[in-house]
Amino acid sequence: MFTVADMMTPKPHTLSRNSSLFDAKEMMQTLSIRHIPITDHNHHLLGLISQRDVLAAQDSNLKSVIASHSHSPLEALLEHCMNRNVFSVDSHAGLKEAALYMQKHQIGCLPVVENKQLVGIITNSDFVAIAITLLEMQDEVDPIEQEQDNLDDIDILREL
Repeated sequence: MFTVADMMTPKPHTLSRNSSLFDAKEMMQTLSIRHIPITDHNHHLLGLISQRDVLAAQDSNLKSVIASHSHSPLEALLEHCMNRNVFSVDSHAGLKEAALYMQKHQIGCLPVVENKQLVGIITNSDFVAIAITLLEMQDEVDPIEQEQDNLDDIDILREL
């Protein structure tokens, strides 16, 4: 059985709760990522900020929350706008179970936590990479199956 540890990104990029939405936006753009775990100095998971959260801050959804803390939405500290209700997973959890959980709850990532410390992250993109690998493996197998199917058809024709 494949586990989350087999496919997770270990030691993901993180920010602190005192970082700003601008910091999150810059990190996401620079690293081409959509989720950033928020941790304390001991790598304890405090929350998560997503690309959607950053976009919402630029829109009107978070402006009322942010208005009391800064002049610009992107100046807001992550502690004021991070998602604190974060689903997480153990590194020994099954990969299939993690995928089904993400699908059921419509979430884009699962931070991986061991002994209350963030050790990795698994995202929808990781599962797309797994699907591509499986499809490539199938492509390698299919020509042989196709040849066997063709041989079976030839045998059937001879029997008729």
